[in-house]
Amino acid sequence: MIVAAAGVAPAFAESALVRTPAEFTSALARVQPGDTLTLADGEWRDFQAVFTGVGAAGRPITLTAQTPGKVILTGRSNLSMAGEHLVVSNLVFRDGFSPTGEVLSFRKSRTERANHSRVTGVVIDGFSKPDRAESDNWVALYGHHNRFDHNQLTGKTNAGTTLVVIRDPEQGLENRHAIDHNYFGRRAVLGSNGGETIRVGTSHASASSSFTTVENNWFEQCSGEVEIVSNKSGGNVYRGNVFFESQGALVLRHGDDNLVENNVFIGNGLPNTGGVRVINRRNTIRNNYMEGLAGSNFGSALTIMYGVPNSPLHRYVQVDGAVIENNSFIDVREMSFGAGMDAERSAAPVNSRFVGNLIVNRDGRDPVRAQGDMSGVTFLRNIQSPKATQSGVLGRKVTLARGPGELLLPKGLKGFGVGADMTFVGREQTGVSWYPKKKAVVALDSGAVHAAAPGEDTLTRAIAQAAAGDRIMLQPGVYIVNQIVSLNRAVTVQGPVKGRAEIQFSRPSLFEIGGGAALRLSRVTISGALAPDVAGAAVLRAGQGAAGYQLIVEDSAFEDLTVNRSFNVFAAGPGSLADRIRLERVTVDKATGSVIAAHTETADLGAYNAEVVEVIDSTFRDVTGPVLDLYRGGTDESTFGPRLILTGSTFERSGRADDGAFKLYGVQRAQIRGNRFVDSGAPNFFRRVGDPVFIWSGNRLEGTPDLITNVKPLEVAP
Repeated sequence: MIVAAAGVAPAFAESALVRTPAEFTSALARVQPGDTLTLADGEWRDFQAVFTGVGAAGRPITLTAQTPGKVILTGRSNLSMAGEHLVVSNLVFRDGFSPTGEVLSFRKSRTERANHSRVTGVVIDGFSKPDRAESDNWVALYGHHNRFDHNQLTGKTNAGTTLVVIRDPEQGLENRHAIDHNYFGRRAVLGSNGGETIRVGTSHASASSSFTTVENNWFEQCSGEVEIVSNKSGGNVYRGNVFFESQGALVLRHGDDNLVENNVFIGNGLPNTGGVRVINRRNTIRNNYMEGLAGSNFGSALTIMYGVPNSPLHRYVQVDGAVIENNSFIDVREMSFGAGMDAERSAAPVNSRFVGNLIVNRDGRDPVRAQGDMSGVTFLRNIQSPKATQSGVLGRKVTLARGPGELLLPKGLKGFGVGADMTFVGREQTGVSWYPKKKAVVALDSGAVHAAAPGEDTLTRAIAQAAAGDRIMLQPGVYIVNQIVSLNRAVTVQGPVKGRAEIQFSRPSLFEIGGGAALRLSRVTISGALAPDVAGAAVLRAGQGAAGYQLIVEDSAFEDLTVNRSFNVFAAGPGSLADRIRLERVTVDKATGSVIAAHTETADLGAYNAEVVEVIDSTFRDVTGPVLDLYRGGTDESTFGPRLILTGSTFERSGRADDGAFKLYGVQRAQIRGNRFVDSGAPNFFRRVGDPVFIWSGNRLEGTPDLITNVKPLEVAP
């Protein structure tokens, strides 16, 4: 091997080690079939690599790392490849983002694509654009007969598909790609459409076949949106994959003649974990195992949808000729037969079969939900335990035991559900062995404890010195903060058990929470008396585009938020998305804005600012605006949130303007129980899209107008 010295163009033979982008370009010009181009260990910053060449079968041209995992592409970097028989391996993308719409692309231009090529052992870790709404695809497969295997993709936070197969007539629609043994790690809730982990095709070419195979991959906590995998072409195979604690489903959105077999879905009871959604013609779903899935409706363990008569390609083609056989549904919340039925989607499934399936719920619940006409589906030789309600499903007591593959199998019962010999690919068999699959998350209150004395800017200094997970303990007294405290990590500020710790602030906000951060406030009183008279002030604020953060406030009070006309306790910045906002035993006295203002999204893609909001045992007095202002716009059905729990709280003289005590627009799940509304504006719930759950129970209206809602009467409990 001839090794190039730094600053000297390499004399290229069978292999060359290059240390700069210029050396890479020079060496690439001389590659021949069978040659290897090696990037030297280290950081390659702002490197937009273009890898081209024409190898041969059995003699590919290879681009690789000197040491697996030690070549790091950072900053504004990406890689595009074009040619024949190319191999890329053992690179890492992190600490940056692509300046274009793709991180790793199987094409150089619209006319120059990669075919018969392979990417293996590549890691893309958190390489997301800073603006959550700005879309890109991490991996874009073009051309035909390419393989993407044993790669590791985790931590995407912005819009756009993690891996997409892009099809067009110019390159040929029969792609015949192989996507196998990859580890798709955590993809946080995006809070809008466009958060798929894999998409194969688009609606406009979905009547043709791609013949792509997706097998033996792990999808762990891939929860970007309702569709984990979005199939939008025909002739594809999804085999032997594991979906672990992932919100959403494998969705046969468009395209015919697809096969879904031998996959394992494990939800562990987590919300919105789903299985397979069936649409279109002649799709087969067989020998799949589903356990502990808590999703419902479009994200249930099995969803068979209603279609649109004579549907255009971009809508919902009627289910016709579906075969659903020998699948196991164990301890699942719901199986939805006839989902989506409405005035447009009026075509029931036809010519379909549901045969040899096993349904067992050990708590005795019946997960089968028939929402429409299922006469077009033949139910034959299925078993449900402990009892059945659907014709063609036999009810009987079934005992389960873990089989050799650690799956729950029925004792003494053959021919129902998955085969007794079924196993699944292990996590360690996917991705790479030399890079961790999960990052350690520093939790609140997991670090050191620091004391802060009363005074001016003492709290500011204490927080600046705190590491992730640390807790700041306040003594009784007054703390004055003269700058906005920005948080990018997990921090707790806790007051004393006895006495009062009061925080006053002289800027428009006290805290600004960044992406991935967490803030817990406990036993403190926060006063807005020193805040300036400026528009849009808020005690707590999420920064623009901040995603994946948490805010927890407990046993605390907010006072004197009256120095301007719209002073909020918390305000979500544009493009921000909270994983969780929780207020428990919180008191707010006199605020001219809202307590939670999460209404900055206006796009028609189902966007919103908070996934879960919990308000428990709290009191709100003289709050001018709606105490809770939660907004989810658009008519897209691709998201699960927002979700609200409001219990045991009191609203006094609050929200008396037109927007009411609270304003919930497009919220997908709201549980409102045991609250008092005294001399306040009417609570307001507006149904925007989908089939939201609205539970109104045990609430008292005293001098307050009735609830304003446009949901069905049966959805409002007494």
